[in-house]
Amino acid sequence: MPDVMSLEGKTIVVTGAAQGIGQAVASLAIGLGARVVGVDLNGDKLNALAAAMNGRLLPYVGSVADPEFTEATVSDVKARIGAIDGLVNNAGITRPAMIEKMTLQQWSEVISVHLTGAFLWTQAVGRIMVAQGKAGRESLGSIVNISSDAGRGGSVGQINYAAAKSGLLGMTMSAAREWSKFGVRTNSVCFGVVETPMTETIRGDKFLAVTGERQVVGIPFETGKAVHKLVGGDVVQADARAVIDPIGSLGIGELSALIPDGPGEKPAIGADR
Repeated sequence: MPDVMSLEGKTIVVTGAAQGIGQAVASLAIGLGARVVGVDLNGDKLNALAAAMNGRLLPYVGSVADPEFTEATVSDVKARIGAIDGLVNNAGITRPAMIEKMTLQQWSEVISVHLTGAFLWTQAVGRIMVAQGKAGRESLGSIVNISSDAGRGGSVGQINYAAAKSGLLGMTMSAAREWSKFGVRTNSVCFGVVETPMTETIRGDKFLAVTGERQVVGIPFETGKAVHKLVGGDVVQADARAVIDPIGSLGIGELSALIPDGPGEKPAIGADR
């Protein structure tokens, strides 16, 4: 595929890899030559995907919000493979409810997976990437956080999700400020709504009746292409901070990494998981 960079010989960690955007990202990475470390809580789906990929995907089953699982997985990957070239923080869940009806459990579960989980994996993988940079490794480390348009403009019925996705933007900018000097690029991609199992509820008529908002729906493969332009380094990069919004404009913070436009390449569709 001429519009995305080759990932030949690279190792990419993808959380939430068993379905939706994560599966699309993992499958595309393998098609581009990468070895993928797939992480997901759904062992059946993840192992089925690994079997279909003929050994190119290493499955690790567990919760991204579990610090012991995170550290053990990253340590095992380092021992088995060595270098890690990319991390895509994609794992996510939804627990929709209007603000006045949302329970603390609904709030906490979403924050735990989207925000705490992304922090744990950024920290664990980032330590390895920083060490690689200090050792003079030429291949740059790349972290891509799957945020959302909801993190920029809010979301009716999903204050937990919107807050978590907004937090991811701050996490991205902070990591970029700390780690760009070591050659580690940290970027966020903001999508709208993608047709995945996770978004089934918010795409339904019942949710529409409550919110009054009809969502424009995209497909996972197209969002995966946008992610891989950042993972593979096919960007004009200055200081490793970027947010790509769902309509191709730039609107958050100082943005210095831009995805080149081309036929069918704009990430004008899509969303999470």
